[in-house]
Amino acid sequence: MKLRGRGRYTTGMLRLRRLLSLVLLLALTAPAAGALRRLTILHTNDLHARLLPDAEGRGGFAHLATLIRQERASAEACLLVDAGDFVQGSPVSTIYKGLPVFEIVNAMGYDAAALGNHEFDYGWRMIPRYLRKARFPILCANVADAQGRLLTRRAYIIRNVRGIRVALIGAINGSLASLTTPERLGPWRALPPVETVRRYTAQLRPQADLVVVLAHLDGPEQPELLRAVPEADVIIAGHVHAVLEPALVEGGRLLVRSASYGRELGRLDLELDPGARRIRSWRWKRLPVEARELAPDKEVAARVARWEARVAHIVNVPIGEARSEYPPPRLKGLIEAAMRQATGADFAYMNPGGIRDRLRAGPLLARDVWNLMPFDNLVVVGRFKGARLPPRVLGGQAVEPEREYTLAVSDFIAANQATQLEAEGLSFAPTGKLLRDVIVEYIRARKVLE
Repeated sequence: MKLRGRGRYTTGMLRLRRLLSLVLLLALTAPAAGALRRLTILHTNDLHARLLPDAEGRGGFAHLATLIRQERASAEACLLVDAGDFVQGSPVSTIYKGLPVFEIVNAMGYDAAALGNHEFDYGWRMIPRYLRKARFPILCANVADAQGRLLTRRAYIIRNVRGIRVALIGAINGSLASLTTPERLGPWRALPPVETVRRYTAQLRPQADLVVVLAHLDGPEQPELLRAVPEADVIIAGHVHAVLEPALVEGGRLLVRSASYGRELGRLDLELDPGARRIRSWRWKRLPVEARELAPDKEVAARVARWEARVAHIVNVPIGEARSEYPPPRLKGLIEAAMRQATGADFAYMNPGGIRDRLRAGPLLARDVWNLMPFDNLVVVGRFKGARLPPRVLGGQAVEPEREYTLAVSDFIAANQATQLEAEGLSFAPTGKLLRDVIVEYIRARKVLE
């Protein structure tokens, strides 16, 4: 009995000692009042499945992975995040509906990402599959169904990064419905992003030392979010492919955005005062991903190679030659000519925002067309009197008001004619022709583009 009593006493002392040790450890690791903590946020946006370096030797997922690893190694505390649109932009993504992209980026070590509008390009039912495939949370606070249920299930997460509590929130374009088609969007709708983020940040502010918004938003929405949501300390922006230089700053808070297609890695170094929950100082830089200077990460390179091998027989096929470069404005005319020839239409219209690359001078592969037109858009045709043809289609060309003309566009433009054509009520019939195939056949028939 005496021994058991002594044993109980010893166990109690041990528990007390462990408790005191834990309290001491927390006291040592918790930031003292006024003590500054350092945090690095590495960020990308609009990678668009550009797995390989571009014609200028920029980007490529394996080279980006190497740069991420190097920059992470030099950071005291680090987060890697993405502001949306992992998929849509290369043959691997288009043929396999985006899933391989998540398999590949899993090897890069992302901590969180926002949902982008192009994640809807293969239909909303693919998004739950992306959520399962990704080994990191994909966040969106403002896509919900009629019952208020979130598509991504999570609007935000709170990460403890070496003692710094970081709240990460995802937001998507308020104009989402006009960036896809009703069939791809399904029962989901985008809530007003600024209002929604404001509501979440007000709830999260007491729980976090830093609030970060991963904002896949339209151009005007991005600065509006910075101005209207003072609880958001940092906004990592996407959707707009152009770089933001310099960073936007409002009351000590900031908004940053790097180049698309994995051609840059953004690095934001912060000094934080967790006690005051404020950014005391910051430094932001955009690091170019130069494939010639960065050895490819072996694991990511192997994953990319496996998937590229599956599509090579489809896309690495010669189709012709370009004797000069075709940038997007010039490609617009070429694509419209291809649609007119394929359908016999009097007019055709291609939205400039749908052209995602350029054709370089030299031999052309089918891959080049897949890169500039990754979307599985179909050509549709309508017959209208001249008076009903939108000015954007006519481009200043005169028509007879009562004469009937045929107009060829993509099914995306037909579904979003109010924003794309500034017209309403135009009825189009399907042709069964994929726009990308129409462009390939147009080039193949001509053999040489001057």
